[in-house]
Amino acid sequence: MLSVEVALPARAYRIDVGAGLLDDAVRVRALVAHRSALVVTDAEVGPLHGGRLGRSLGDLGHRLCELPAGERHKSLASVERVWDALADGGFGRDATVLALGGGVVGDVAGFAAASWQRGIAFSQLPTSLLAMVDSSVGGKTGINRASAKNAVGAFHQPRGVLIDVATLATLDPAELRAGLGEVIKYAAGFDAGLLTTLERDLDALLAGEPMTCVAVVARCCELKAAVVVADEREAGPRALLNLGHTFGHALEQALGYGRWRHGEAIACGVAMAARASVALGTLAAADAARIERLIARAGLPLAPPAGIGRAELEPLFARDKKARDGAPRFVVLHGLGRAEVVSGLPPAALDAAFRAPEPAVGAA
Repeated sequence: MLSVEVALPARAYRIDVGAGLLDDAVRVRALVAHRSALVVTDAEVGPLHGGRLGRSLGDLGHRLCELPAGERHKSLASVERVWDALADGGFGRDATVLALGGGVVGDVAGFAAASWQRGIAFSQLPTSLLAMVDSSVGGKTGINRASAKNAVGAFHQPRGVLIDVATLATLDPAELRAGLGEVIKYAAGFDAGLLTTLERDLDALLAGEPMTCVAVVARCCELKAAVVVADEREAGPRALLNLGHTFGHALEQALGYGRWRHGEAIACGVAMAARASVALGTLAAADAARIERLIARAGLPLAPPAGIGRAELEPLFARDKKARDGAPRFVVLHGLGRAEVVSGLPPAALDAAFRAPEPAVGAA
């Protein structure tokens, strides 16, 4: 097991990463602030892992709130279901919400906890790769609206994060691959050494080899934790974590939430950002090709689908949360492992972003 500290002043917490941690009653019970908890999960994860969590909670008072699965349920209706479960269970300010599931469950449960009686404790127990390395860490919670992804939400840091990589064995292989979109984002934008590790260990990661999964997930959490501690509320450096997201969020919205998984859209967005960076002269073409080859090896998209181009996405860029004064902002690369936020992109860079890569780029 590896642990990562998120050393926020007055709100510090620990991320534990290991195999079999849902069965560790001591660690699970430490996620509960007092003696009552509402477990929020979804219809897919609950039957798989809810029993394990319940056994570890033991005699602590807890109830289950099961949500429908899927990105389209990252909605106010789902938040209301959690609020209703908290009300029906008589949960007060001393209760803890436990989010057991992927990113949708974590975001919905966290937002419900942030707003119930003006804020109660919650902890994250992510079960998807994407949630493990991204949405469970950093305190961003929220829901989608038709106007934009994650348009409504709150910053609400968890009490703790417990990551059991054994849950990846029950994950749909397509969901596991989608989670690699965020993993590759960290490598491309923050740690060139992680890129080399992924090039070497991608097959082991896809196979769910425990030691590889623990090491890669913990490294991603370390990278995110460092940025969150430096900029908890995204006033500056935290925006760098959105590498690929201006493109990716617009893709999700244009396609309709749920047609592409979030990690698939982000992988495509990272590839687009890499091509734009080459056009800007800040990234070597050979480095962009390494990023694209890794994305292709993971079975993730390198370019938008047919029918989705600049005309469809450009109007959506300005709606992104990073936009300032109506101008879209993008994260570009200044070499491997070095990201930078820029205001807008010149036409040539946007053209390059939307240009499909050469077929040879996907070769192993």
